[in-house]
Amino acid sequence: MKPSNGGTHFPARKRFAVAALLAALLCLVAATVAVATPSRTTAQIKVLAAASLTNVFPQIDSSPSYSFAGSDAVAAQIKLGAPADVFASANMTLPTSLYAQGFVEKPVAFATNKLVVVTPTSNPAGIKTVFDLCKPGVKIVIGTPTVPIGSYTRTIIRNLALSCVLPNVVSLETDVRSILSKVALGEADAGFVYVTDAKTVADKVNVVKIPAWAQPPVRYGITVVKSTKDRADAVAFINKVLSKQGQAKLRAAGFGAVKNPVTTYTGG
Repeated sequence: MKPSNGGTHFPARKRFAVAALLAALLCLVAATVAVATPSRTTAQIKVLAAASLTNVFPQIDSSPSYSFAGSDAVAAQIKLGAPADVFASANMTLPTSLYAQGFVEKPVAFATNKLVVVTPTSNPAGIKTVFDLCKPGVKIVIGTPTVPIGSYTRTIIRNLALSCVLPNVVSLETDVRSILSKVALGEADAGFVYVTDAKTVADKVNVVKIPAWAQPPVRYGITVVKSTKDRADAVAFINKVLSKQGQAKLRAAGFGAVKNPVTTYTGG
């Protein structure tokens, strides 16, 4: 029987083909709209941080743009107006000072550390204890007085009454990674570094422990730079560092935990 003029009846197979064609057209339109309207991306913040954080920070968050150097040099850059969103220091002194001067928000402590003495694996000077650093002819590298590793080193030397070490110092370095590099390459007999840095080249250096009672308190501070144009993203990064996952990454790298840690950054 032919269909009436009041409507058109398609066999089931034709109706299925039409539906499939319409579905394909809808998918094509959706894809075109998606290409024409790019998704929103989170702004890439710039993190200026202590050299000893070179390995661990990208493990916590790989998205920021990082610049690692001696904490004192980084602080100087911020005071000169260098573009930055977050400042992470190997001490609390520098960020606290910048906070008092109005350059950054209130810093919080997020990790601790300890110092060790490293020697080349060949150990040509035969250094077995920190007291061997006083032997004549030993070539030692330490940090400059203004960089945290240099300040901590001098505290240890005072605590151990080892002023005899200073005449053996052949080079003053601006960050801990420079000290580590010179020792690992055999350009010096020994150097004072953080235990976390020694772990990054464990196959190239020997570690000589320093008595716990002579260790200075080493606390790392982190804060938002007030000139940031992306405060929300800067705060989000700091909260990643303070989070359980971030702290786990720090522990795995050898950093210690802070007593009564802050878990959520508020700044101010």
